[in-house]
This record gives sequence, structure tokens and C-alpha cells, in this order.
Amino acid sequence: MSTSAIEPVSFTLYQKDFAGFAQALGASFERYGFAVLSDYDLDQDRIDAAISDAKAFFALPVDIKKQYAGIKGGARGYIPFGVETAKGATHHDLKEFWHMGRDLPPGHRFRATMADNVWPAEIPAFKHDVSWFYNALDTMGGKVLEAIAVYLKLDRSFFKPTIENGNSVLRLLHYPPIPVDATGVRAGAHGDINTITLLMGAEEGGLELLDRNGEWLPINPPPGCIVINIGDMLERLTNHVLPSTIHRVQNPPPERRHIPRYSTPFFLHFASDYEIKTLPGCISAANPDRYPESITADEFLQQRLREIKLA
Repeated sequence: MSTSAIEPVSFTLYQKDFAGFAQALGASFERYGFAVLSDYDLDQDRIDAAISDAKAFFALPVDIKKQYAGIKGGARGYIPFGVETAKGATHHDLKEFWHMGRDLPPGHRFRATMADNVWPAEIPAFKHDVSWFYNALDTMGGKVLEAIAVYLKLDRSFFKPTIENGNSVLRLLHYPPIPVDATGVRAGAHGDINTITLLMGAEEGGLELLDRNGEWLPINPPPGCIVINIGDMLERLTNHVLPSTIHRVQNPPPERRHIPRYSTPFFLHFASDYEIKTLPGCISAANPDRYPESITADEFLQQRLREIKLA
């Protein structure tokens, strides 16, 4: 088997064979909870610029980085090493990260649940480059959801209003070199809270998903791919037709423990007041409704953030 368990789907199909694109992505999501997208149409130079800015920030002294910590329970700015802990885990994850969210105009109804962004003054291009990256992945996520809608036999634009001004977050992740005596792993086994996650930077090994047969499968795609997975909110909406699969980032082998790992997951969220109510087309005699009571996206988010010690 190759170093990645999932065959990529080419984004070129989005324009030339959308039905085939939707079928290939949807089938991968239904089987694994994950899909890999190749041949994306994002500007690689601009992606590289945003990641370079992130690396420059993480290289700053800890006391400077911590000036940007503690904003809205970690929803914005810097989250120091040793804070986030996977649900049920004993040891914290071996990572630090930065969060950027959506900019909202004054008086917007979601401002109570979505804080303003902060920007590191030490990296002048950070705001410009990272904001572009956020918006590019936000747009790409909308296109992936079009395919998911068609796969679920919904109108292609079904998800468009559900994610308008959604509480989506771009996470710039740094996994430092791992000391010999480290406890824990880079990211403990977990499911994502949100609707879908778009991840860049998975070429550096370690990402694995827990398959339905109990086997851990590697996801190490070639460069130039986006790894996408279903989050808990979409699993709930689809009554588990599309599963939110448990995944982790394992520590590297000894010969690579000195190499840091950088990745950039974009957690695409529904709008805060969107009512997550089981889709009728995902309910059947063989798959009865697991969630007869609905919940708003923000209620669901806050419940889960408390579980992983970020709220």
C-alpha cells in the first residue's frame, strides 16, 4: 500500500465533471470520513507566504508570543504549547498554534460569539497573507460542500446559507521537535467539532485515521493536496451517513524527531444560529434518527470546547 490510504480526487473535475467530482468525494467521505483533493486552484506562492509568516511567529520568544494569548478562550490569537488536550486524554498535545476567525462588521448579530482578530505586530505581512489564506480556504470549503450536497441528493446550493458568516477558524499549527522524554503525542485521537475541515501540510508524516475495522490508516498525500474530513456537526446533520472519523497525529520515528511539523487546518463552521436538525433524506428504517432534538451550531460548539479545555 502507498504511504496514504486514500486516493486523491482531482479538483479539475469540479469544472469539467461536477457529478463525477461529487460522487468521488462523497463516496470517500462516506467510506472513510476523509477525502484528499489534488490539483487545487489556489495560488501556491501566497500559501507559502502565509506559512512562512506562521513559522516566523512561532520562532519568536515565548514571552512575546504569550502577549497574544487568552483571547476569547483561545478562539483568536495564540494558544501556547501544552494547552489543548484531546477529549479523554491524559497528556496535552505536543503543539502550539494561532487562530484567525472571520472579520465581522460593527453591530453584526454574531459578534457576541465571534471575537475580533488580533495580529502580531512583529510580523508585518502576517495579517495580509493569513487573511488571504483564510478566505481562499473558506471559498474552497464552500465548493466541497456543493459536492457533498449533490452526493446527499440535495440542491447544489443547499449549504450556502448555512455557512454564511459561519464561525470558521484557520489554525496555524506548529509541532516542535520532540524531546526523547516527551509524554503524549503531537495530536491525540480526536474528532473535529465543526462541519468540514480542510488541512494543508499533511505531507509530513503522522496523520492517521481510525478505520471502521479498528485499523489506523496513514494519510500522507503527495505535495499539492488538501486533506478534508467530516466534522461532528455534519455527522450529526447527516445522521452518521457521513462519519466524523477519529484521527490523530503520531510522533515521528526517532530519526525525524528533530524535524518540526507545520500544518494549517481550516475548520469550516455553520453560522452560529444554524439549527442542526437531522436531514430527512438521511433517516430510514435501517438508520433511524439518532438526534430527534435539534441543537444550534454555537450550542454544540461551546459544549465541545469545554470538553477539550479550550473554553
